[in-house]
Amino acid sequence: MGLFDRLKQGLSKTRHGFAEKAEAIFKNRTVDSETLEELEETLILSDVGAKNASEIVERLREKSKSSIQASGSIKEFLKKEMASILGRSHPLVAFGEKPFVILTIGVNGVGKTTTIGKLASRFRDQGHSVLLAAADTFRAAAIEQLEIWADRSKAQLVKHQSGSDPSAVVFDAIEAARARNIDIVIIDTAGRLHTKSPLMEELKKIKRVCEKAMPGSPHETLLVIDATNGQNALAQAKMFNETIGVTGIALTKLDGTAKGGIVFAIKKELNIPVRLIGVGEGIEDLQDFVTEDFVKALFD
Repeated sequence: MGLFDRLKQGLSKTRHGFAEKAEAIFKNRTVDSETLEELEETLILSDVGAKNASEIVERLREKSKSSIQASGSIKEFLKKEMASILGRSHPLVAFGEKPFVILTIGVNGVGKTTTIGKLASRFRDQGHSVLLAAADTFRAAAIEQLEIWADRSKAQLVKHQSGSDPSAVVFDAIEAARARNIDIVIIDTAGRLHTKSPLMEELKKIKRVCEKAMPGSPHETLLVIDATNGQNALAQAKMFNETIGVTGIALTKLDGTAKGGIVFAIKKELNIPVRLIGVGEGIEDLQDFVTEDFVKALFD
């Protein structure tokens, strides 16, 4: 199965819950106040976001006065609107002097460590050397899980004992990467939101230590969020962004939700690029987010 087919398969729940429902509203019906209201409700229920839904419906109302009636035209209209909201794609690309440092953040349970492992595998397949930093020292299982991924992806690993200072792990990892001429460092961090303030302070400290170990780093602060969390995922993104600044998002578990419209809400509310999406369990199911492919997979 090719990458696009995997994407399409992974988005099937979102497609049924959103695109197909939106199209069905206008089947053998005209664009009027009733159908527009139904469309707005469908968009909101798909987590596209109230602002996006309202603007899309308003533009359709205006356009329908002149040109749109058939449901086929509605589909093309929606495709253009959705692509326009997302704008151009911004994949995750390593740049600058080595190592390129990726600080990975997010709450527990979103698939952060798995995403790091898949990303490490992908970079290794592209010929890059990779070092993983086990800075989630709060959970012993997180260190073990990262170790398994390091073995699997043939990446190097820097870890300390469980319970040790995460910032010390990060400093040692960047120092080791510089000494060994490693291309990419990916840092795993804790995500225990029930002790919210200490976690955020810890992340700020980690960010300062990155800068100290290598000026200009982290080059990417990648927030991993679970698409099935819907509006809660958006709230998490706002909180992390306000606290330490997020430069990109990896959206996991898109294959498990009918509310994949959260991609559009994130773009509208925060204007942070979605760089990666997870559309399945396999390593190849972590894909670059490409606007055209995403919209095509949703509607075609």
